[in-house]
This record gives sequence, structure tokens and C-alpha cells, in this order.
Amino acid sequence: MTAFKPTPRSRIKRLPKRAHYERETVHAVLDAALIAHIGYVIDGAPYVTPTAFWRAGDTLYWHGSSASRMLRTLGEGVPACVAVTHFDGFVLARSGFHHSINYRSVTAFGVAYKVEDKVEAEAALDAFMAKFAPGRWAEARPPTPKELKGTTVLRMEIDEAAAKIRTGPPIDDEADYALPVWAGVLPVRMVFGALEPDPRLNPGTVVPGYLKDLAPGTALDEALKRIAGRAKP
Repeated sequence: MTAFKPTPRSRIKRLPKRAHYERETVHAVLDAALIAHIGYVIDGAPYVTPTAFWRAGDTLYWHGSSASRMLRTLGEGVPACVAVTHFDGFVLARSGFHHSINYRSVTAFGVAYKVEDKVEAEAALDAFMAKFAPGRWAEARPPTPKELKGTTVLRMEIDEAAAKIRTGPPIDDEADYALPVWAGVLPVRMVFGALEPDPRLNPGTVVPGYLKDLAPGTALDEALKRIAGRAKP
């Protein structure tokens, strides 16, 4: 199946022309992000937690302290909602009402479970680091048994997902196009800055090659998409 099948829960009703259910589109929006907001319920109360995440196929992973109430709750097999948003620019229209923003977003639904297998959990953590620094897991000091014991990795198979995307210029009322008001898009990007070496870095330590994708001025989402593309089998 090349697309997620929308249900009343995941179907986009407001401005449905901006909806995308194709896996390729959903995956691209997810792969271009590092932070997701996880929605879930504890004792009847709603919570939303921002956290770093990564994707493998139709599975989303995130991790944290084993003492985390969020991770303990979701690890028991609890329905979750994962949301990711990219803010791409201000859309300035001739009418105040028609101002907007350009964005890419995904909302995914599924049931989260704790990764119990230690080999799978460590492989998942390796994949997380490879999302932005391929090869660094093998280069860095391996985690100790105590560190691994204190870390919980969750996985969620995506049951349903929808992307919603707005691009392009403002859409004004036809009569407003004659107004002498500047209109257009003010793009917004998150980019990498220059590396800031640790003051205690050993003299002569070489900057690893995988950081070339993260050169100053490189857009975060573009770099992550390139890295994800190279990681595909």
C-alpha cells in the first residue's frame, strides 16, 4: 500500500486540498524533523510531551529516562498521537484576513510499546544518532549496562497518518490584487551555525566527516532528508 487510508479520526476536513496521505510525503515530513509532540492520556487527563524521535519504515521511536511517567505509561501499550510541524514562512496578503503561514505537518496515530529486546533497543538508539550523525554511535564510547538500564525506548507502528501542507503565495480576494499593498512570502529556515568545539577537546582531534552535511548555513530539514535518503536500503 502506497498511502495511509484515512478514517474519520485522521481525515483532514478543513482545507482538504492540503491533505496528503501518501507514505512518501508523510515519511518526508517526518524525516525532516527531530522533535515531535507526543499526545497521550494518563488517568483521564491529556498530556502532550515534546521529544526527539526517529523513524524506521512505518515505525516511530523515541526514548528517555526509565523513570519518565510518560514512557512508563506509553510503554504499557497505550494509544498515542504523534505530531510534527515545520514552519516554512509568513504569508503576507493584501487583506489582513488572508494572511497565513507556509508549513508542513504530520499527525500520526498508533499504539506505543516499550522495546523489551536489548539488541533492538540499542540498534534503535544507533539509528537515532544516525539520523543526524551517521557513524557516530560506533565512534563514541559504548553505553554501559547501567546507562542502558536507565533508558527506555518506545516504538509505535503508524496505524494512520495524514500530512497537511501549505506552500506558495497568498490567496487574496480578486478585487484586492489591485491594492498598493506589498504581498508575498517571508521564508523562515532553521540552519546550522559554525561548530563550537568543546573547550576540553583533545588537541589535534579531527572533525568527523559526517559533520560536512551540517555545515554552517545548511538547512536542518534539507540535511536530515539527505541523510535519511542515503540510509535507505
